[in-house]
Amino acid sequence: MFQVRIHGRGGQGVVTGAEMMSIAAFMGGRHAQAFPSFGSERTGAPVVAFCRMDDKEIRLREPIMQPDAIIIQDPTLLHQVDVFGGLKKDGYILINTTKTFAEMGLGDFVKDFKADHLLTVPATELAMKHVGRPVPNVPLLGAFAALGGLISLDAVLHAIGEKFSGAVAKGNQAAAREAYEIVMQQENQAKEPHHA
Repeated sequence: MFQVRIHGRGGQGVVTGAEMMSIAAFMGGRHAQAFPSFGSERTGAPVVAFCRMDDKEIRLREPIMQPDAIIIQDPTLLHQVDVFGGLKKDGYILINTTKTFAEMGLGDFVKDFKADHLLTVPATELAMKHVGRPVPNVPLLGAFAALGGLISLDAVLHAIGEKFSGAVAKGNQAAAREAYEIVMQQENQAKEPHHA
């Protein structure tokens, strides 16, 4: 089973992002489950949503305490919430930011993680560019498709088409595709041996 925890703020589409991730996983032939953590839903308040995917039926219902991947939609949460709680050392971290992990003050924390599991994508900027709204959830879904091959980009694009229509769907698909490319590039660079 692969478990994802998504951290964001009310109004950033955190729950929708988890739902679309589960649709994309389901389209790829997996069992999937998405659910929010019911806290305050007011705009700007920290929100958490979860997505589980597995090749067999999922019976668990409780919140995800030991995620395999963490998606952080709003980097200001890094200093407010224990976003990394329970994350395994071989886990993935995907953050919506233009900064590096070192620039965010996470250099020491992530030094034991695999380089190709530490990913950043300017999701808010991509959403503004393609959709005209600062909602990072869809670009992050595209970025997640590049991570570990759990869901395919095609499935993500299809899930976007189910959730949105017309120009909004097309813009979101373009944002997801660009985010996917950015992360694929990062992963490939991280896997290349560094030359001294």
